[in-house]
Amino acid sequence: MTIELRVPEVGESISEVTIGDWLKQVGDVVERDEPVVVIETDKVTVELLAPMRGKLSQVLLAKGAAAKVRDLVGLMQEVTQGASVLVSPPLGVEPTQQEPAESPPYRDKMPTENAVPSNRAPELKPAVEAVTDVTVAKHAEKWASPSARRAMAEYEARGHNSFESAELLTPISGPEPHSVGGGREQEVVPMSPFRRTIAERLVQSQNTAALLTTFNEIDLFTVQDLRHRYQEVFQKRYDIKLGFMSFFVKAVVEALKQVPVLNAEVRGTDIVYKNYFDIGIAVGGGRGLVVPVIRNAEHLGLAEIEHSVADFGKRAKDNKLQLDELVGGTFTISNGGVFGSLLSTPIVNPPQSGILGLHAIQDRPVAREGQVVIRPMMYVALTYDHRIVDGREAVTFLRLVKEFVEQPARILLEV
Repeated sequence: MTIELRVPEVGESISEVTIGDWLKQVGDVVERDEPVVVIETDKVTVELLAPMRGKLSQVLLAKGAAAKVRDLVGLMQEVTQGASVLVSPPLGVEPTQQEPAESPPYRDKMPTENAVPSNRAPELKPAVEAVTDVTVAKHAEKWASPSARRAMAEYEARGHNSFESAELLTPISGPEPHSVGGGREQEVVPMSPFRRTIAERLVQSQNTAALLTTFNEIDLFTVQDLRHRYQEVFQKRYDIKLGFMSFFVKAVVEALKQVPVLNAEVRGTDIVYKNYFDIGIAVGGGRGLVVPVIRNAEHLGLAEIEHSVADFGKRAKDNKLQLDELVGGTFTISNGGVFGSLLSTPIVNPPQSGILGLHAIQDRPVAREGQVVIRPMMYVALTYDHRIVDGREAVTFLRLVKEFVEQPARILLEV
């Protein structure tokens, strides 16, 4: 029985998608609910699962192709336990000899010159075959890196017609920055829908809002001392480490309560104030920056926030975040310090009116009560929409965040 693989519905507002990586090759046996191909949208990435056990027989849309919801992307043939089927080649590809399951991975991607006529069943080759085929080398030249092609040319110049090094046949993901002999190459790669959306939103933010950034620095001595004293008992009780982000989330919530315009948005000619605090946490995902949202952060404890942040980070790397987790934030925190950034000017995530940028922690000499001491210091930056947020309000908000983090007891007392 033929099984159709179609683009699933991934959200009410999403009608177009891009085909991502095929996780299975033609001829692979796929178990029920096993991912077959990645579907990319402008907001999330989802995996298309096999509806039942079968073999992937045809790939109808290659990686990078555009498609709409319910479009046919591939075909499978149902396989019962212990059974096998012959597989039809993808559309537009001439049939070739059936390759053994243990053949080297690069041979699955290259046609051979000894094609089997379409009216004959393919013959199985031996399970192991030496990589000495001149035809393989000829096709490999088309997609080998410049250094590999030079090595192959030198190898042939010495009178050899085969290749024993798998390194020569390794495809490359991009051009080499420099090539011996003056070779200069370029590679054109279309933006994914996700990257296009990131670009559009960043430009939108710059073009529609009057952005301004103000800075301050925070002494993390007290927070570090709390983490050092209570880390073991905290981790044993909540099964999560006590980090810095939970303190900043709670500090931001308390500061937003006192400066509500930074928790608001411009809607036409109106200002919409929010009486809830959905804090977006910018994290680096498998495809780029994403901002999952911690809902109702004002009602969460430090452990709950830490669990949310850790979960977002893990699932962002695996492209497992859901669409509804990426929308509706009222304010965003971006931590560039994890990458070593000392100072930056973050860009507001529209339609929000503010974003707090955290940076690397450095031990620096500071004056405390007339004495020079070494303290763990962090620069923080607040970028805000100057259309509705005045400088006085922005500076007040950042000062409040500084005070709440430096004196975390004020978060508990809400003063």
